[in-house]
Amino acid sequence: MGEDNNNVVLLDFWPSSYGMRVKIALQEKGVSYECRQEDFEAKSSLLLEMNPIHKMIPVLIHNGKPICESLNIVEYIDEVWNHKPSLLPSDPYKRSQARFWGNYIDKNTKMELPVNVGRRSRNN
Repeated sequence: MGEDNNNVVLLDFWPSSYGMRVKIALQEKGVSYECRQEDFEAKSSLLLEMNPIHKMIPVLIHNGKPICESLNIVEYIDEVWNHKPSLLPSDPYKRSQARFWGNYIDKNTKMELPVNVGRRSRNN
C-alpha cells in the first residue's frame, strides 16, 4: 500500500479546472484531504511558500512537502496511493494518448472563469 494520506492539503481556487483535475484524482484513489481555498487576487503566505516559482494553484501538500502543477500532482497521486488501479491505462499506447490529451488541454485552453469571477466581485 502507498504512503499514509493522513496529512494531505490541497491549495485550490474553486472554479479552477486544474484544481478539479487533482480533486478527481484524489477521490478516485480514495484519499482524504483538506481543501484550502485561495483568494485569486490575494495569495496566501502558504501558497507563496509552497509554490515560490509560479505562485499558482493547485498545490498538493503531502506530509509538509509541496507538489505543484496539476498533471505532475496527478502522477504523484497515482504513484503514492497505488493500492487502487492506476488512473492511466495499462497499455503504453493508450497511456501515451491520455498524457497527450492532458498536455494538449493544459497548453491550448485558457481558464477564463477566475478572471470573470474576480471582475464580478469587484463590481458588486
